[in-house]
Amino acid sequence: MHRILAIIERDLRRFRRSPTLIVVSMIMPLVQLVVLGYAFGGKVKNLQVGVVDQDHGVPAVKLKELCQAVAANARTFNTVAYPDEAAALRDLREGRISAVLHIPPQFSRKVLAGANPRVALIEDNTDQFAASALEGTMSQMLGPYNQSAPPPRMSAHATLSVVEVYPYVPYIQYLLPGTIVLAIFVSAMIGGGIIYIDDKARGLHEGYLVTPIRKFELILGFNLAGAAKAILAGLVLVTVGSLIAGIPDPLNLARLARMLVLVVATALALISMMFLLMVRVSDPLVPRATFGVLNTVLFFPSGAVYPIQAFPTWMKVITAVDPFTYAVHGFKELVLKNTGLLAIGPDLAFLAGFTVLAMVAATLLFRRTL
Repeated sequence: MHRILAIIERDLRRFRRSPTLIVVSMIMPLVQLVVLGYAFGGKVKNLQVGVVDQDHGVPAVKLKELCQAVAANARTFNTVAYPDEAAALRDLREGRISAVLHIPPQFSRKVLAGANPRVALIEDNTDQFAASALEGTMSQMLGPYNQSAPPPRMSAHATLSVVEVYPYVPYIQYLLPGTIVLAIFVSAMIGGGIIYIDDKARGLHEGYLVTPIRKFELILGFNLAGAAKAILAGLVLVTVGSLIAGIPDPLNLARLARMLVLVVATALALISMMFLLMVRVSDPLVPRATFGVLNTVLFFPSGAVYPIQAFPTWMKVITAVDPFTYAVHGFKELVLKNTGLLAIGPDLAFLAGFTVLAMVAATLLFRRTL
C-alpha cells in the first residue's frame, strides 16, 4: 500500500505546483456553466414585429391593441406599424424585423359574420428559437381575442390541468449536472491522459518501472491520484456551481454527502476510462488531439444539454454505454430533485462496474517495458 501512496503523493505534489492546471480544471467548467446557462436558457424577448393593417375596422383595431398590451407585459416582441406590406417584407428580408403580422382586407367583416377570419404571421424562420417564441405568443394572444362572450360556468368539454411536481427549473440549473461531470472529465483527461503520456515522453515513467511495484499497483496508484484531483474539481462544481445556478438549499449536508458519493464514483469511472484509452499510447500529441473528439462523443449524447428521448436510434446505442449518461442522470436526480441514493442505485452500479472492467483491462494491456 505504501508504494501506491507514494505514487499518489508524487502526483498530487505536481498538481499543487501548477496553479494554471488547477484553474483550467476547476474554473473553466464554471465559466462554461455561466455562459451556456444564460446563453441558452433565457426567454426570447424584444423581437421586432411589423404590423400591416389593411382592414382598419374595429376588430382589427382591437387586435392591434391586444398586440400592444402583450408587448408591454410579456415583452416577447415590440410592434412596428407599416403602411404597406411591401415595406414590411423588405425589412423582414433585410433583418430589421423578425416577423410581420398581416391583417388582410375584409378581416373585420369576416369576424362580425363569423366567416373564419384569418391573420398571417410572416416570420423569419432561419432563427427557429425566435420563430417558435413568436408563434407561441401569437397563438396564446388569439385565445382571449376569440372569446366574444364569457365562457359558461359549466361545460361538458374536458380540460387539462398541469400539475408540476418540482419548482420551475431554469436552464442553468438543468445544465449544472452535465457541467459537474464535464469538470470531472477535464481533470480525468489531464490526470489520466495528458500528464501520464507526458511522463512517458520525458522518461519519468521509467523510474516506476525499475522498482518492484506491480502493474496493478502502478495503475491503481495513477487512477487514485487522478481521481483525487477529479473529485476536488467535482466538489468545487457541486458547491460553487449550485450557488451560481441558484439551487435551493445548496449547502445541505445530507445532499452534499450523497453528491460526494456520486462524484467519487464518476471520477473513478472516468479516470479508469482515460487510462484504458491511453495505456498503450506514447505520443504526447494523441491525448490533446482526441480531447475534443472524446468531449463531443461522450458529453453531448449523455443528455446533459438535450433529452435523450429525442436522439436517433444509433445515438441511443452510444448513450447506453456512455458513463457520462449515468453520471449526468445521477446528478440530475440529486441536484434537481433532491432524491436519495436509492434513486441513483443503477447509476452507481454501472459506474462501479465500468470502473472495475476498465481497471482490469488497463492492467492487462499495460506493458512493463522501458
